[in-house]
Amino acid sequence: MRNALFYGSGVALVTPFSGGKIDLRAFEALIHWQIDMLTDAIIVLGTTGEPCTITAPERAALIECAVSTVAGRVPLIVGAGANDTRTAIAYAEEAQALGADGLLVVTPYYNKASRTGLIEHYHSVADRVEIPIIAYNVPSRTGLNLPAEVVAELLKHPMIRGVKEASGDIRQMNRLAALCPGAALYAGNDDQAYTMMALGARGVISVVANVLPTAVHEMAASYLRGDVDLSREMQFALLDVADALFAEVSPIPVKAALAMMGRIEEELRLPLTPLEGEKRAALRKALAAWDLVEE
Repeated sequence: MRNALFYGSGVALVTPFSGGKIDLRAFEALIHWQIDMLTDAIIVLGTTGEPCTITAPERAALIECAVSTVAGRVPLIVGAGANDTRTAIAYAEEAQALGADGLLVVTPYYNKASRTGLIEHYHSVADRVEIPIIAYNVPSRTGLNLPAEVVAELLKHPMIRGVKEASGDIRQMNRLAALCPGAALYAGNDDQAYTMMALGARGVISVVANVLPTAVHEMAASYLRGDVDLSREMQFALLDVADALFAEVSPIPVKAALAMMGRIEEELRLPLTPLEGEKRAALRKALAAWDLVEE
């Protein structure tokens, strides 16, 4: 089986805004901090990065900034998914031209393609680039599941190197691991990272790593080096933060958390709105348990 794009913890990085514009200074600072705190890969313009609200010029500026800031220290993976195959190809070609190391390509949401359509969509993108692709399955967002049998077919393409599995379905995870032995699988849900690594995943593409990069890295790294007991203990320790960060649709809570930590402004783009009430209080309490903020 071909090498994975990365092993360990890849952070699904937020896109910071300020005054209605992308805050590139905060974005750079987040990337430097993530790498200093041992994050194993940077993923930009994934779901957590609010890509559907990003304009074409903003998208190019974000990728250029990420490439120059990461500077080859860890793999940089850029989200290039769309519900229109032509758009996905254009995103993929642009990310490659600007220096991305790999692509994260979500299933074509809203259109809800057939199995044949899924395969042709991914092949159409993969045929146009020379950097590796991670397919991304998140049916709660897209309304479309990427079956394990389709993943197995996709992985035959030389440029499709793995899958981010965020269905939350343990039966599907087992089926995926069984049909794709040795494949570069990544957990897409923070609360199931240990479970998927037990099934052979290479690591996690994590939202929690936005606020606890070292802890998520160590949870994944400890499993990969054979210390499964420590990995399991750390997975359990991270559950309260994970629950708080998914108490509302992401990235609403994680942006609130980073604002509480003083790392970004708490600014989202509609239709997303700031975290409210009891959920905000619960988030602050979960962060305080890790000494990230004062309760």
